Amino acid sequence: MRTVTYEISPAIFKAHPAYRRGVVVFSGLDNSLPNPQLTQLLRESEQLLRDRIPGNPAEFPQIAAWRDAYRRFGAKPSEHRSSIEALARRVLRSNNLPNINPLVDIGNLLSLRHILPAGVHPIGGDSAFIELREASEKDRFLPSAGEETESIPLGEVVLAEGKRVLTRRWTWRQAGDTRKLATTHSVFFDIDGLLPTSEDHVAAAIADVIELVTRYCGGRCVGHAVLEAARPSAVFQVD
Repeated sequence: MRTVTYEISPAIFKAHPAYRRGVVVFSGLDNSLPNPQLTQLLRESEQLLRDRIPGNPAEFPQIAAWRDAYRRFGAKPSEHRSSIEALARRVLRSNNLPNINPLVDIGNLLSLRHILPAGVHPIGGDSAFIELREASEKDRFLPSAGEETESIPLGEVVLAEGKRVLTRRWTWRQAGDTRKLATTHSVFFDIDGLLPTSEDHVAAAIADVIELVTRYCGGRCVGHAVLEAARPSAVFQVD
């Protein structure tokens, strides 16, 4: 049994008091089998996004909120786009997303369906302390497998396990060693909400990801929580 402790730094809530992050943890998954029904749902979510965002995605309220948040910690949103803006722009160019594997496809589907950032990370074999916080001097990020790690500018919002950065710029890019493979059987999902995304919206996305993962990857949800200023941390037991 592994213990996963997940915490959001007070500095994040000081800058963004209404921010919420849904965290959903799964174990016993089968990520090896593509499913045509899941592919069809992904295509439907792409069309839904095209119908909802007929103009510039940067002006859509849920996406504009992330551009503002990025500016707050010194990132240029035109150069480093939040994951939902990058995904939306790709789909709005009429490009269908590739099928990677069920977990990645579900993360993309969820992002497009709810127009919010959703990431998925594998859980290792040991207990872990995961924190969303501002970057510190010794933090290191692996851009891609086989590359050298890179340092992070102080003050950048990162998701980290100790000094190992899992995601840079809040929702921008995951590390090269967080890939989801056919053998991945334990993961956690992050579901991010800045205003105007509501608590109910985040809760609906949590319910959605539980249903999708259970249907297409089996296993079980071992726990979920909405982290916010009043509840900045949660602990999960993963078998």
